[in-house]
Amino acid sequence: MTDHALRLLRQDRRLAELAAFPFDFDLDRAAHGPVEEVRLASGGPLEAVAGDDTGGTYFVCADGSVLYADSEGAAGIIGSSVDEALELVIGLPGWRGCTRLSPDDGEEKILACVAETEDEIRECYGIDEERAELRAALGFPERSPIELVGRLRTALLRTEPDFVLLNADEGCAYDRLGPAGPPLWETVLAAGRADLARLREGDHTAWREVAEDPVRRRLTLRAAQFDRAEGDLELLRHLLRHETRSSMTDELRLAAVLVGLHGDTGDLPLLLEVRETDFDTACGLGGMPEPGAGADELRQWARDLDEWMFGTDPADEPVSTWTDLARDQGMTDLARVTLIRELDSIVMDQSRLRHPGAPHTLATGPLSALAQDFEELGDLPQALRAQRLYAALQETAWDRASARHTLARLEREAGELPQAVDSLAAVRDALATPGDASLRYWQRVNLGRFIAEEHYRLTLALADTGRPEEARALLTAADAVLGELSDNAAKGVRELAERTAARVREAG
Repeated sequence: MTDHALRLLRQDRRLAELAAFPFDFDLDRAAHGPVEEVRLASGGPLEAVAGDDTGGTYFVCADGSVLYADSEGAAGIIGSSVDEALELVIGLPGWRGCTRLSPDDGEEKILACVAETEDEIRECYGIDEERAELRAALGFPERSPIELVGRLRTALLRTEPDFVLLNADEGCAYDRLGPAGPPLWETVLAAGRADLARLREGDHTAWREVAEDPVRRRLTLRAAQFDRAEGDLELLRHLLRHETRSSMTDELRLAAVLVGLHGDTGDLPLLLEVRETDFDTACGLGGMPEPGAGADELRQWARDLDEWMFGTDPADEPVSTWTDLARDQGMTDLARVTLIRELDSIVMDQSRLRHPGAPHTLATGPLSALAQDFEELGDLPQALRAQRLYAALQETAWDRASARHTLARLEREAGELPQAVDSLAAVRDALATPGDASLRYWQRVNLGRFIAEEHYRLTLALADTGRPEEARALLTAADAVLGELSDNAAKGVRELAERTAARVREAG
């Protein structure tokens, strides 16, 4: 990685002008920056170093990679250094039209595409002498379009997950520039597939290590879900026995299904033992055939559960299956980017939340799950995006109050205290004028206690950040909420209330 060429452009006005025209890498446009405020999803730094006449911007990332963002909301890595990016821009002046090309397309197609683009450019102005002069001055070799297209594709495929660009205000991700890359499940399953292969080879160390490691065990079972083999029964039994340590997981149910599909009635005692591990497994594996059942009954039970919950196509799995497994393997940025794109797709098309059988009803659970996932990842801005939309779509008074309460907590934790104050005001409005009977007993249940607690926690935050008047006002509202709670619900809140009142008095 080097910025040798960039230094030369900054030092030599003639070279900078050549780079700007006809190759549209204009250092002067860096001062204008992108058309909107942006940031990397990973939180890494960005430095704008050039722009083009379409409103696009060239950024240098922390590792020296160059990220190009166009003005239409697409972005991608185009080189591992400024030198590499400049070689591309000079060698393929129409590179934006080559982002979908691959070396697999063959030389004839690539050369034809490049020739067509460059001929169109030559109709307006020259590029050949200018390219030769700039290459010589910067010390660049003459590379073939085939090589440059290959390097561009390799660079673009590195964009996710480390270099995904977000709109800084809205939090939505820029579209991919160029190829999408492998599906998430393929990356997530790689380690599980390798472990499954080792188990099948009879690697005794692997049998012990995989069974003892809950993440490797889950991944191997998922690999076995999509690569089923007649000879796997013994290793499936082995994994099933050990998965009971995690109680009722989807992978435990999967292991039971994969064992049951073999139709060996000798496995019925094992399956029963697994089912009776604890209350959760007894519920999760309900309907399992009892000892004495026939092979056909065992297989039918397994087939029914398999068709309902699993299947053999990884693309049919909910995205949460793969993001959870990605997080378990430490692929945090990969999980985050996938979840951001999932949220973006819902924001852009809320019809995705509609029940297939009830088109006028929204199933907002995915938004709540996304908010929780982002919170667990420590990404409060994205958690807030999901929770705000979730809160806005709630219909009953109970759901509105509950969603706004959670929103207020997230806003407080993110330091957005005025927004949190507004969210709690919306909670109180729902309590005062619910419009339905869903909040009839809110004073007696945990929701009431949670609402009161959040009022006091936000009051403390206001006092601690030098906002005594707002703290006093919210303390009055908090005391009013507490006063409506039943004695049992209020019991756990009074100590917090007293501590908060003392802090507000202390703050003046």
